[in-house]
Amino acid sequence: MDNSNSIKYDKLIRDKIPEVIEATGSKAVVEVLDDERYQKYLERKLGEELKEYLEAGSIEELADLIEVVYALLESRGISLEEFERIRVAKVEKRGAFKKKLLLREVKGS
Repeated sequence: MDNSNSIKYDKLIRDKIPEVIEATGSKAVVEVLDDERYQKYLERKLGEELKEYLEAGSIEELADLIEVVYALLESRGISLEEFERIRVAKVEKRGAFKKKLLLREVKGS
């Protein structure tokens, strides 16, 4: 394989991406991250996916963002059920965003 056609990356990828790359005749060079670096790259990926969602606004990009959130939860040992309990408790205490409220000012002390 000719290395002059090599493209360097430093990004977290989905599990099946190496297979997709190799199906095109290219070779994917990957590294398995330790837990600490995995967490760091997940957080970086969260920012990337948020940026992509904000630029495109597509449901597919939102799904990518949520997939990273799920991976972050799993990496921290938090189940979806536990996360949902935390989310619901926060909604009960502080509310959700259903009323579409925009805070403009707080008067008085």
